[in-house]
Amino acid sequence: MARFSSRNRCSYPLLVCSLVGFLILLHFSSLGSYRGIQKGQIQERYEELEEIQIPQPSGSQSSEANMLIDEFLDKSSKLRHIFFPDMRTSIDPRKNTKDDTFYYYPGRIWLDTDGHPIQAHGGGILYDESSRMYYWYGEYKNGPTYLAPGKNVARVDIIGVGCYSSKDLWTWKNEGIVLAADEHDEDHDLHKSKVLERPKVIYNEKTGKYVMWMHIDDSNYTKASVGIAISNSPTGPFRYLYSKRPHGFESRDMTLFKDDDGKAYVIYSSVHNRELHIGFLDQDYVDVTNVMSKVLVGQFREAPALFKYQGTYYMITSGCSGWAPNEALAHVAESIMGPWETIGNPCIGANKVFRVTTFFAQSTYVLPISPGSFIFMADRWNPDDLGESRYIWLPLTMEEVAGSQRPRVSIFWHKRWKLSKSPV
Repeated sequence: MARFSSRNRCSYPLLVCSLVGFLILLHFSSLGSYRGIQKGQIQERYEELEEIQIPQPSGSQSSEANMLIDEFLDKSSKLRHIFFPDMRTSIDPRKNTKDDTFYYYPGRIWLDTDGHPIQAHGGGILYDESSRMYYWYGEYKNGPTYLAPGKNVARVDIIGVGCYSSKDLWTWKNEGIVLAADEHDEDHDLHKSKVLERPKVIYNEKTGKYVMWMHIDDSNYTKASVGIAISNSPTGPFRYLYSKRPHGFESRDMTLFKDDDGKAYVIYSSVHNRELHIGFLDQDYVDVTNVMSKVLVGQFREAPALFKYQGTYYMITSGCSGWAPNEALAHVAESIMGPWETIGNPCIGANKVFRVTTFFAQSTYVLPISPGSFIFMADRWNPDDLGESRYIWLPLTMEEVAGSQRPRVSIFWHKRWKLSKSPV
């Protein structure tokens, strides 16, 4: 994520009061169906309970969106509890209640099996065939948030990469810190004063290694590199190898993608986020080859999340607006190296303000569940307390459209939802 200071927030009392009323309607609204969607197709894959339906506010849509974003970023806002509900509404797997078991509540605090909030921000998920377990890796941010010296940039000292295991994608056991910060060597990439973001892990069948790539930076975000680590086990410990600028270019927000044929790729924002680069990895997945493609040039996209459907490649990206949420875009390509075509905002449901802010979140990963059905994983960042950032998991489906040769990518807003059957 590109780090910039947010805009000045509107302080007109009347407008803020109207926003309070607007969000209260969001919070308590009764729920309807999506227009233009064949509901039966969705219900075959997901149990659909609640969909927020919000009346459109009066006035300029862009100004209303900006005002809501400003309220979202303001820790003293009266709307804070709507964006960041407190512990009383947490998702708690220890409570075996029939009404809530296996239901996702996007934006609520999500507890692990020890009763602690999950710390796996900017993360991704690996399904391990040998153990038949899902492993969720992400930034462990359970530390104080502060502004980096000389920068108006919120950050937490590196603690490490957290790992959680699950068989059902809902009940998560804390496997601990699998790649820890270096407490002493100030020159080390993992020294606590540095930056570690968006870790992703893939398995290499040839070497038997679990390979982690991540964004590595210095405190001023000038290093702009990738870091690589390996492990013999999905639960670590991972051994850090080195960092580099892939293909000689700066690398910031990044992800990994492993194709059906076992070939793997790194996708990263580069040239001050003006473009994305897609690089083919070597056979061991620990370095790039000289094969690289520049895509979405001049579009300023970050937070890439790739997936594949019926032989075609799709990608969800975010705009560059720091901690402020913005509009997601979907992209499609017949070859992973491109060319990539932008096909619009995939967000459906809620109201337009929520759709153009990606439900006040930012993409991090797309997890395949079954043919045509995926989970869209995103982070709702809290720049005042990054450890309190929330997870937005929502169903992503590929819906066939009459008269079109290409399916529609749809990310559906649900206040409460669950998978229709166990993913394993």
